[in-house]
Amino acid sequence: MPITSGSLPAPSGPAASPPSDRLAPAHARRAALISSAAAMAGFLFGYDSAVINGAVSAIQDHFAVGAAATGLTVSAALLGSAAGALAGGAMAERLGRIRVMHIAAVLFMISAVGSMFPFALWDLACWRVVGGVAIGIASVIAPAYIAEVAPPAYRGRLGSFQQLAIVIGIACSQLVNYALTQFAGGSTTGHLLGVQAWQWMLGAAAVPAVVYLAVTLRIPESPRWLASRGRTAEAASILEQLEGGAAQQRLAEIQASLGLATQRRPSLRDLFGGRYGLLPIVWLGIALSVLQQFVGINVIFYYSSVLWQSVGINQTNSLLISLSTSVINIVGTLVAIALVDRIGRKPLAVAGSVGMALSLGAVAWAFSGASGSGTHLTLPALQGVVALVAAHLFVLCFAFSWGVVVWVLLGEMFPNRIRATALSLAATVQWIANWAITVSFPSMAQWSLTFSYVMYAAFAAVSAVFAVKFLRETKGRTLEDMGGDSLPA
Repeated sequence: MPITSGSLPAPSGPAASPPSDRLAPAHARRAALISSAAAMAGFLFGYDSAVINGAVSAIQDHFAVGAAATGLTVSAALLGSAAGALAGGAMAERLGRIRVMHIAAVLFMISAVGSMFPFALWDLACWRVVGGVAIGIASVIAPAYIAEVAPPAYRGRLGSFQQLAIVIGIACSQLVNYALTQFAGGSTTGHLLGVQAWQWMLGAAAVPAVVYLAVTLRIPESPRWLASRGRTAEAASILEQLEGGAAQQRLAEIQASLGLATQRRPSLRDLFGGRYGLLPIVWLGIALSVLQQFVGINVIFYYSSVLWQSVGINQTNSLLISLSTSVINIVGTLVAIALVDRIGRKPLAVAGSVGMALSLGAVAWAFSGASGSGTHLTLPALQGVVALVAAHLFVLCFAFSWGVVVWVLLGEMFPNRIRATALSLAATVQWIANWAITVSFPSMAQWSLTFSYVMYAAFAAVSAVFAVKFLRETKGRTLEDMGGDSLPA
């Protein structure tokens, strides 16, 4: 979980926020710490969704199942995530952001313990669904909450904490998987204290879940949610802690932007309007979510260990490669955090899309030279190097662009009155897209890895065109500026 000990630097350039948005060090530090605590949801999101990577081959051996059953089990959490994301928005509007964080933490703990001791494959899948519900809730509540407590001048960087926490969670899961495998004699089916290593991998998620519950007991409720419930004194007090002298002005802007949301709770029906059914801004959020997944990023994090084993790399080294990929992911995310409030969201998205398309094309070329079939492939030396380097470049390009930009935009682009509800719908569609890619990859890989990566490269190219044509810049704007049904020009 990223914790900032010093003040956040004010952004530079013509698009920088007005002086009232430049905080005193104490206020900036408090905003960073609160955002970091909320971003623990992202850590669990990343850890719990990626930890299965190291356990896939062991699960296949333990339950004696093939690729199709494995794909369904791995992707079971994603169906739960879609359900959790859909419910998360309504829960956040009814119960408040903080209480929903507590619910997610408890579900993470229950899922971890259940997944550690499954008595059948379907039982494991059910516990994975429970964990998926927690992940889905976390994917909605963290970006919404951080956007609502972050001052405008720092919202891009603080919103990026969510993605940074996700990638750190992914890296930690790979590190824990590697360490447990080593302690178990170099095999994921080896035993530690009478329990197989892959079971410890899944159960270890209970530890960060307990930490998440503890830290969310100490952070304040969203001032925008409090204002929507008429609790203006509490909202003003929290805004004073976060923004100092700008608190009263910000509270007035929030109350003016909420409109009907102060009279009734927002619902899915508030997302409809216009000639295409949903509001244009909601369609934009859905498109961002789908494209983020259709470039195939989670294939790397869910299946990379098995993929590298299929081309002759042993189990221990394949886990090390997966860990190195996670480190690259962190580096790319740090680059995005440094740039998202300086050069903006759109330039990062466009640059990342181009890089992803080129690197995925290189991966497709590399696997076109493979001999063998299914999970027993052999790559020539040159193609093997190209596949490894290009896969890491793809992760880097995703991390500094769509990995961060999509979550920042989803947290900030919707008007106050529909933010949690619209983010909930967009995140639900994102998890369904994630599920579709994840469940299809094992079968597609057995048929043709080259075609799989050509398809992902094509979607990366589409994402570049989409970013150029439809994205509008939001850096430096207050959430109250997001009052219409489309992104401001």
